[in-house]
Amino acid sequence: MGKKGLFFVGVFLLVSLLVSQTFSVAAPTALKVGASPTPHAEILEVVKPMLAREGIELTIIEFQDYVQPNLALAEGELDANFFQHVPYLEQFSKDHRLDLTYIAKVHVEPMGVYSQKVKSLAQLKDRAVVAVPNDPTNCGRALMLLEQANLIKLRADAGLLATELDIQENPKKLQVKALEAAQLPRVLPEVDLAVINTNYALPAGLVPTRDALFIEGGESPYANVLAVRTVDQNKAALQKLAQALNSAEVKAYLLENYAGDIVPAF
Repeated sequence: MGKKGLFFVGVFLLVSLLVSQTFSVAAPTALKVGASPTPHAEILEVVKPMLAREGIELTIIEFQDYVQPNLALAEGELDANFFQHVPYLEQFSKDHRLDLTYIAKVHVEPMGVYSQKVKSLAQLKDRAVVAVPNDPTNCGRALMLLEQANLIKLRADAGLLATELDIQENPKKLQVKALEAAQLPRVLPEVDLAVINTNYALPAGLVPTRDALFIEGGESPYANVLAVRTVDQNKAALQKLAQALNSAEVKAYLLENYAGDIVPAF
């Protein structure tokens, strides 16, 4: 092969190498993650630059309800979601026949009992109206919290999916009304008590450790998790997201920014 031939071979190899390097750099792995605005989307913003350094481009899509994020995940519109606790994920997946699982426990959002009409549970009058979430797992969770506050007593076998029908003793004859979880802060002025999830309490200006008349303890089993399709649970990018959500940086962020209202679960 002459000098001219060697020159063209060298040029071809150099161009091929440059093209290969260009495509490898310009093609980060993309992840779409659905989340409730507070605190889930805020936490994901913390890990976004961490993932970027790993070559993962994180897109956060905010949802205002508890139904669409799991349906969107199951249909492949999302790669993961971060908005729910374990009992809700398990029950929703069972009810809708979805093959979803979780790969990281991140934090606990203590559920609280709030009121604008009384300053303590002792002031609660007979036949007071109490609003609770209407989805099965959060309804049961709210009723168990009311039981811990000695306002009602549930049947011994009611379990995590307790409903109003499982109330065995109701000394004050409380009127329990199940409403959509996102609506509870808005109806607070109209009811005597409302049992509200922290991710809806915070945007409404409610501080659980300051404003709740009664609140869950740190032993709560309702850890919020990163959910994925079961078939995708071992994907490298999702595992890196799970690791980032369980990092020292996220733990420090939770402790510094939520003052005990949100508790790390790792």
